[in-house]
Formats: sequence, C-alpha cells, structure tokens
Amino acid sequence: MTGGQLNILLVEDERIISLAMEMLIRKMGHRVGACVPTGEAALELLPGLRPDLVLMDIHLEGRLDGIETARLMREQGGPPVAYATAYTDAETRARAQATMPLAFLPKPIGPADIKSLVQMLNQPA
Repeated sequence: MTGGQLNILLVEDERIISLAMEMLIRKMGHRVGACVPTGEAALELLPGLRPDLVLMDIHLEGRLDGIETARLMREQGGPPVAYATAYTDAETRARAQATMPLAFLPKPIGPADIKSLVQMLNQPA
C-alpha cells in the first residue's frame, strides 16, 4: 500500500463497536471492505476482498479467536493484521505477538491510531 485510501477488513463481534470503528475509518477517508463477527467469515472473504489491512478483535464469535485467525491469515500470505482489543493482559499480548502483528491497539481506538497504522503501512520495507 502506498498512500491513498486503505481497504480494511474489520473483524469485530460487537456490533456497536463495529459500527463505531467503521464510521471512524470511513471518516478518515478509508474503505471498509467488510465487517464480520467471526474468524471463519474473515478467512472466507480474504481472497476476494484483498484488504490492505485487517483490523482484528481478539475475542470473536465462532470457534476461532482473532489470534488464531491472524495466524491462519499469515500462513496464507495474507495482509498485515492490527489487533484492536480490550484484552491487553501479558498472556494475550504474548500470544498475539507470535503472529507478528502490525500493531496491538487497546480499545477504544481513535483517529490517531488509524493515522499511525497508515504510516506503518507506508514505511519502506
């Protein structure tokens, strides 16, 4: 991704949070390709959606949590994942770090968090 509008896959099981995050992302000029409540749905949409970034909650509906979903995405050569979660304890952070995320953001996320993610994605490799 080089500048411009991001295409973001939002994986969040709490509908009110999902709507708020979607509004924030759109207000900042980016596109939300899809909002899904499960890791299974995210994995199913990934190939056709081809997002620049996945914004992932850790606690999700379904049998996969966000960390396991991110691991599976990474195995498939998927896009960068940034966690947006209320679960910030050391054990959860350690599990999440094993998936090599772009970022680990405590909720609630705000405009500065989205700007930071865009800057990270635009840094040369």
